[in-house]
Amino acid sequence: MTATDSDTAMAREKREETAAEPATEVVEFMLGAERCAIDIDAVDSIVEPKQITRVPRAPEAVEGVMDLRGETTAVVDPTLFLAIENDGTAANILVLDRDGDKQKIGIRVGSVEEVTSYPPAQIDRNGDLAGIQTSAIEADLVQGVLRKHLGEGDEDGVPEDISLVLWLDIARLIDAISTDGPGV
Repeated sequence: MTATDSDTAMAREKREETAAEPATEVVEFMLGAERCAIDIDAVDSIVEPKQITRVPRAPEAVEGVMDLRGETTAVVDPTLFLAIENDGTAANILVLDRDGDKQKIGIRVGSVEEVTSYPPAQIDRNGDLAGIQTSAIEADLVQGVLRKHLGEGDEDGVPEDISLVLWLDIARLIDAISTDGPGV
């Protein structure tokens, strides 16, 4: 058996082992030039930004609050906290569905790209991310990196191209902003 045959056999075994695990469903969106995702279960709704009122002494990443269907909703810009360059194209707010929050929280995103699912074989968890340099990984604000397959696959099912998607841990991100965020 050659090295390539061995690699293919190991990849096949890994797919078979993880086939029993359920796929992870996420909402993918753009933050500046970065493609990111959060668990679909964490999202209540997707809305367009309305008039946002700044809150004095709030962390810099908290833009302010807005009225959303009669509820006060805090609006957070995660690009400030994640050291991702904000390109000014924030077109949507993902309103979060988190138990225990005293008020609704929304995160400002450039655009919502799609709702999709990833099988376990396409997910690299934090322990597998040593070679990827980003402040979100260094600050332990991601659950992992999702490998988005682009184009057709070869005869072994290996895709022609792969795009990396940062899978954010929204609970850690919101908790970090509220306790240690910039400007506090």
